[in-house]
Amino acid sequence: MTPRLDAQMAFLTEACKLKQVDRQSALQDLSRPENSAEHSWHVALYALIMDIPELARAEDRFDAIKMILLHDLVEIDAGDHPIHLDHDAEAVAQAEAAAADRLFGLLPADQSAEMRALWDQFEAAETSAAQGAKRMDHVQPMLQAANPAAPLPDHIEVVEDNLAKGRAKDLHQDWPAMFAQVRARLDGTALPKGDLSQQLDFLNECDRLKPVYRATRIAGGSRFENSAEHSWHLALYALILAEHAPHAINLDRVITMLLLHDLVEIDAGDAPIFGDYDVAAKEAEELEAAQKLFGRLPAAQGAEMLAIWQEFEANESHDAVFAKSLDRFQAPNQNLASSGGSWVDYNVTYEMFLEKVGHKIANGAPALQDWVAPRVKAFLATLAQ
Repeated sequence: MTPRLDAQMAFLTEACKLKQVDRQSALQDLSRPENSAEHSWHVALYALIMDIPELARAEDRFDAIKMILLHDLVEIDAGDHPIHLDHDAEAVAQAEAAAADRLFGLLPADQSAEMRALWDQFEAAETSAAQGAKRMDHVQPMLQAANPAAPLPDHIEVVEDNLAKGRAKDLHQDWPAMFAQVRARLDGTALPKGDLSQQLDFLNECDRLKPVYRATRIAGGSRFENSAEHSWHLALYALILAEHAPHAINLDRVITMLLLHDLVEIDAGDAPIFGDYDVAAKEAEELEAAQKLFGRLPAAQGAEMLAIWQEFEANESHDAVFAKSLDRFQAPNQNLASSGGSWVDYNVTYEMFLEKVGHKIANGAPALQDWVAPRVKAFLATLAQ
């Protein structure tokens, strides 16, 4: 099993590089460019929340989410290509195909073929799931540009051009309600009422997770990881490592939990695992934040998302226990890939790791703890010298 898990972890560590690929779009607070990892997380949330015909079936919705988690990975090698700039489409396609060959080739052969097939399906845009995924990927950047209180003029110009003659030129026919939402933001007029407005209010609020930074660094250690890109990475972990769950799980539900789990940090902030804080007070603060945030959605949908978040927090169902174990498992791997990261900051010993992290990984994914524990022990021993 170790060579297989070695290959899976090589892929997931390489995937971390997507967090360093900046896009043309900016965060809605305009503080910095959006990167492709947090963009992928946000688009996956769009696919989870939005009601469109292409994603009416749950199977199509979650296939779309899986495609979205994977779709921009090729930018690690091929880079991002803003839609308003001229480029050689054939050359870009070739570069992205070569990137897909390399990246998915890091995985065991069966998973490599499975993930590459999902990526190819997204690119072909022939199935309902792929068309729904593409629609989310096309809509999110327009709303990202149009939603700030004082949008950037050059970003608005790109949106207007996109609506007039770009890939969104038929939005007014294909999705009139979304066209009205985009148009109202561009024109500064009153937003239409209804469920879509509430869903977009929620999704725009979710953008505030992108500037919430964690104690863990991205692989390589160049900066701290933010909670949005962390959530994307965890959902990708679930997609790749689901076979290591010791009990039967609903992978779609696990991915949903991980896309949602850190949203409360928008109001409650991150609580570092090795930090010193009042656990009961933090839990109460997070519950209040969850009720406030999910309360932005239409009532039934908000209740459903809150229930999934609470299931994750309760850590009792097989799905939640496995999702929690992945949440604990990802950070040690980030630290191993960044010269110790938060372990150095908090003077972590192997005994502290076992108490705060290792036992929780073992509870939901013993094979993953067996894999990472000797690596952590060996690394921490070098820090102690």
